[in-house]
Amino acid sequence: MKKIQLTLVQIDNYGPWTVTPEPRREAELQTLQAELFAELERQFASRKGLAFQTRFDNMLVITNGVSLDEHRAIQEVVSEKFPVTVSMSVGTASTPYEAQVQATLALQHAGSSRSPDRKSVLAGAGVSPPDEDWVQLAHIDVNHSTLLTDSEPSYDTHLLIQRTHLSLASALMQRNALVFYTGGDNFMAPSNGLDVDGLAAVFSEVKRELGIGLKAGVGVARTAEKAARLATHGLHEIRNDKTAARILFKN
Repeated sequence: MKKIQLTLVQIDNYGPWTVTPEPRREAELQTLQAELFAELERQFASRKGLAFQTRFDNMLVITNGVSLDEHRAIQEVVSEKFPVTVSMSVGTASTPYEAQVQATLALQHAGSSRSPDRKSVLAGAGVSPPDEDWVQLAHIDVNHSTLLTDSEPSYDTHLLIQRTHLSLASALMQRNALVFYTGGDNFMAPSNGLDVDGLAAVFSEVKRELGIGLKAGVGVARTAEKAARLATHGLHEIRNDKTAARILFKN
């Protein structure tokens, strides 16, 4: 069975740490979150993975091809460079939603996120065999967003993009897929199990709700790195009118 592998990364005891011995400055916390995410992205990307922010103290990473030993090595880097530690758990499944459910349950069973006794835990049932690795990533783009950027107030455009993210997330989660905002008017959606018709139905729902048109390149490969690259190439072809398709699969 083809499976996507997702790793949940969670800062250990982060809530209590932010107020010990007294509440820390907001700028300090935001800087820590940004620098930690950047380091984790670099570490996983060097192993052909791809990390996404969720709630800043939590991240999800597509880690097909990344071993448990490599996960431990990344945890050690974090412990050496930052004043916090991170725990991780690995989930594998035929759909992204189920994979993150497995990873979440494994880490919850390993101890509370607010427990001072949980440090650098690595949980989960293990990584997927190489012959089962399969990542499908959709690189989604909002049609004509430059017109909004150049004509509307900045915050109004920001709000519309966030509403688009929420609409996409709701529609995709119903189909066991996930989506992450990646900046500008771009989103990345781990979408194993969804075909062209399924994605088109999602885009139609967003269009009906918000009046926003979407397009996507979809990459399919054994690692997140290659799937993301293929997805971006597909989207580039759509943007440059090299195809009439609004959803283009590449493998």
